Amino acid sequence: MEAEELLQKYAAGVRRFIGVNLSEANLSQANLTRVNLRNACLSVANLSGANLSRANLKGAKLNVAKLSSSNLRAANLRDADLNVANLIRADLSGADLYQASLIRTEMLRADLSGADLRGANLSGAMLKEAKLPRANFQGANLSEVDLSYAQMRGANLEQATFRRTNLRWADMSGASLRNSELRQVRLSGAKLIEADLRGANLRWADLSGASLAGADLSGAKLSGANLSGADLTGANLLDASLVYADLTRATLTNVDWMGADLSGATLTGSKLYGVSRFGLKSEGTVCDWVDLSPNGDGSKIQRFRPEQVEEFFNESLPTVRILVDAVLDPNAHVALAQVYDQIARYFPGFKRSPNIDISDRRTVITFRLDNDLQLFSMAYITVLPFRDGTATQRNIQNLVQLLQTRERENLDVDHFRYIQRLRVFFEQTVERADSLRNNEPESLKPDTGQSFFRAPTHVILSNSKNQTIEVQHHPQFGKQRLQAANRINPIEPPYPEVCNQILPPPFVIFDFVKTTVTDLNPDPL
Repeated sequence: MEAEELLQKYAAGVRRFIGVNLSEANLSQANLTRVNLRNACLSVANLSGANLSRANLKGAKLNVAKLSSSNLRAANLRDADLNVANLIRADLSGADLYQASLIRTEMLRADLSGADLRGANLSGAMLKEAKLPRANFQGANLSEVDLSYAQMRGANLEQATFRRTNLRWADMSGASLRNSELRQVRLSGAKLIEADLRGANLRWADLSGASLAGADLSGAKLSGANLSGADLTGANLLDASLVYADLTRATLTNVDWMGADLSGATLTGSKLYGVSRFGLKSEGTVCDWVDLSPNGDGSKIQRFRPEQVEEFFNESLPTVRILVDAVLDPNAHVALAQVYDQIARYFPGFKRSPNIDISDRRTVITFRLDNDLQLFSMAYITVLPFRDGTATQRNIQNLVQLLQTRERENLDVDHFRYIQRLRVFFEQTVERADSLRNNEPESLKPDTGQSFFRAPTHVILSNSKNQTIEVQHHPQFGKQRLQAANRINPIEPPYPEVCNQILPPPFVIFDFVKTTVTDLNPDPL
């Protein structure tokens, strides 16, 4: 069919031209809205500036066709072949390109907003400065595509393949790239703010200067990636692999990267304010210095000797462990939950439920904390329900008092300020605990499970360096069963009040605190 014949029939109201051969036809500037050219051959045809909005081009052959500045809004291009076609500045917004072939297609500054490109093959295509917000590229092949400066906010790029793709300065904020293949991709200067990159493969990718603030990179593979100067503020890097990654001068403020593997990574000059360093793998990590200042302005620099680096990046979560010499039965379990719920109303920072391990003899209640500064305060409030709690609190207050007597001894400014903060933080906790006791005393006296709360306790604090300190050990802890078995004056609850608790020597307490000096802000209790 010739172009003139098609235009005449279209003008006469005909819309159905299924399977026609219009190769090399000149339909430039033609108005063919809603035309049905399903399975038609339009290879090498000139359709530049044509209006093909809502046209049915499913399965059509448009190889090497000229479609520059054409209107293909909401067009059906499913399974169509557009290889090496010219779609520069074309409007494909809302178009259906499901499993279309767009190999080496030119789409410079084309508009594909909201287009469906699932499973499409765009290898080698030119999409520089293209508009792709909310486009669906799930499972698409984008290998060696030029997407530099493209607008891809909110796009679905899950399971897409991006081998050697150019995404420099592209905006993919809020996009989903979950489980995508991004090896050796160029992403320098790209915006990936709050993007979903869970499980993505970014090995050896260039992310230098990229913005990944708030991005979810949990489980992502970033081995060998270049993240120098990248902004990862508040990003989720849980269990991410950063082996031999370059994080020089990267902004890592408030990142969550527990379980991340930093083996061999370079972190010199990175900004680490508000970052937990617990549960990291840091063998061979390279770092001369880090910026711990709140604003990342270099006002707080910490330098390292080579042997100090691994220790700094591999701390343990500090814990408060309450060992109760009784088995937690269902009634006591409910009562314990109710008491801790009430305590949480007075201490908003009491946000993490404890781990509870129950054996056939006793119960271990473990509270994991964000930083060491919370240790004494958390221990002080978590023992409130127990009969031993008063004695334990007295021991903790004595420990903090001992710090005051030695706080100026061989201390630099940072250590001195840290201990002052610890004392102020602890004093605020004591005031709130007193308020809770005075205003709602009954809430701390469970009606059920009383024998559990009256049992002897053993309270142990562990800091981020895995050092431990004992703040309570009832003299009858672990003995009543032995006494009962031997019938030697078994002691029934209530057990004797703890008295004359022997506290660790002052230097032990001081070293326990001194080795945990941190610049992390504590969550308020």
